[in-house]
Amino acid sequence: MDHMILGLLLLESRTIYQLRERIKKGMDLMYSGSMGSIQAAIKKLLNHGYIRYEESVENGKYKKIYTITDNGKRCFFKWVNSPFEMQNIKNPELVKVYFMGFSDKTSRRNNMEKYLFHLTKKYHALNAICEEAKNITITEENKDIIFYQLSAARYGRDFMKFNMEWYKKLMNEMV
Repeated sequence: MDHMILGLLLLESRTIYQLRERIKKGMDLMYSGSMGSIQAAIKKLLNHGYIRYEESVENGKYKKIYTITDNGKRCFFKWVNSPFEMQNIKNPELVKVYFMGFSDKTSRRNNMEKYLFHLTKKYHALNAICEEAKNITITEENKDIIFYQLSAARYGRDFMKFNMEWYKKLMNEMV
């Protein structure tokens, strides 16, 4: 979460609410978009001197606008230029599938349909991002940045598609 926030602030200064909205729009596959996790990361980044904020009042509302510091930029660039780390891929829903034989048939089907509905909703959101990207004008300066951001969105979309197909197949095979 820390590096994602640094990267988002590298793109532009934002309030904590703008960070949350951006994370919810396709990035929540990478990290939780909960306000609690964002606030914890913000606090940690502030304590390390990687970000700072300016206070302002707009339309009578108090705002903190966060920006990345030079130390934050160094931290971010060190991280983004380091080798990938192998992460353990965990899917807690597979535990439920593993033990699904203990549930009744009606609950199995209903719960699977609800889960498939949420996967489909997420797929459409990510697909919309990918489709919108076809119409944006990309400057030479931002070409690499946009390419990799869209690659992450395509990964999320394709991952959702794989999951949708897998769960549909499972539903067809269910006894």
